[in-house]
Amino acid sequence: MTYKMPLSGIRVADFAWVQAGPWIGRFFANYGAQVIRIESAKRLDWSRNVPGGPEVVDGKIQKGAYFVNFNCDKLGITLNLSNPQGVDIAKKLIAISDVVTNNFSAGYMDRIGLGYKDLVKVKPDIIMLEMPVFGNSGPRRTFAGYGTGIQSAIGLNSISGMPDRRPGLNIALPDMGPNPTHATIAVLAALHYRNKTGKGQYIELAQLESSLGWMETTILDYTVNGRVRKPQGNRLPYAAPHGVYRCAGKDGWCAICVFTDTEWKVFCHVIGDPALIANERFATLRKRKEYEDELDELVTGWTRGRSAWEVMVLLQYAGIAAGVVETGEDLVLKDEQYKTHQYYVELPYGGGKAYCENTMLRFSETPCKVRNAAPEMGQHNDYVYRELLGMSEEEIVQCYVDEVFA
Repeated sequence: MTYKMPLSGIRVADFAWVQAGPWIGRFFANYGAQVIRIESAKRLDWSRNVPGGPEVVDGKIQKGAYFVNFNCDKLGITLNLSNPQGVDIAKKLIAISDVVTNNFSAGYMDRIGLGYKDLVKVKPDIIMLEMPVFGNSGPRRTFAGYGTGIQSAIGLNSISGMPDRRPGLNIALPDMGPNPTHATIAVLAALHYRNKTGKGQYIELAQLESSLGWMETTILDYTVNGRVRKPQGNRLPYAAPHGVYRCAGKDGWCAICVFTDTEWKVFCHVIGDPALIANERFATLRKRKEYEDELDELVTGWTRGRSAWEVMVLLQYAGIAAGVVETGEDLVLKDEQYKTHQYYVELPYGGGKAYCENTMLRFSETPCKVRNAAPEMGQHNDYVYRELLGMSEEEIVQCYVDEVFA
């Protein structure tokens, strides 16, 4: 049976780099769009450096782990945008594209001649997405930033971590959650609008504002109640027990979440201590929060004698939310759920193989899956420049000589 993938026929000129921007191109590529990743060794993508590196094997810059995961199914070309001829060639590529994406600082694309006002001259119905961290206006519009800085600027770090330690997270949540998700939805909406009206448009996504929704009720709590929320570790004000508890075995842990008094009664039966139901110190959520330290010790006393997997299964079968704290080894080799759902796909990587995330949406009529590894530097130069743009052999050779394709 032959079918078209959901986004087949769409071409994306992907200027984005590092993490939040490339995720968008990955989504489009995984679901059938032709995504052409534009980069340059003159300004190497930071994600090619992770881990270590950049590694050079046989004269080629290898892909870092981040780059592998964020750029599978894309085509890759090198183009030096600091060279005026490189900008001219970029415009020719954009002229045959539907979407242009980047997550550079505000004004960068305008300064090099690839701003929206420049692009509509070569492709009137182009859709351009830009993701400046602070947006295109305001006193901090020119500031650069990464996900770790964004989560500090929106206050997320101030409520994260353990109470007795400095606040913060060791992972850039905005880069993987709200920003690429919101941006992808915006581009799809713009494509829908263009299909109905024939008009393209410019999309500005200020990553700071896109991420603010992750502050949950923190802002509301302050404006209504005057409370400034502080780091609480794994605890929640509306659940108890709620945390990650030590289990048997080497570094075994399981997260347990009990939200209601009914769930608490079920939990007491599962751990074999129904008498706790009548214990006034734990009878209500308010009381369990009051004696939460003692409660956590009680829960740990039960979990320590069992493996994390046993704890999870016992509680889940009783209707209590619980989950093993899995390692990378668990995710790839041990968890049968991921194996059964084929969540990870094996792709070539640095002369060997690596597991990457598969597509997360399952379409019944147009099934999709990750098909190709992330491109090497300039892997598809010949196809793009020769076949798509129609450049001659002489032009291509001269561009290499002049470092236009560097």
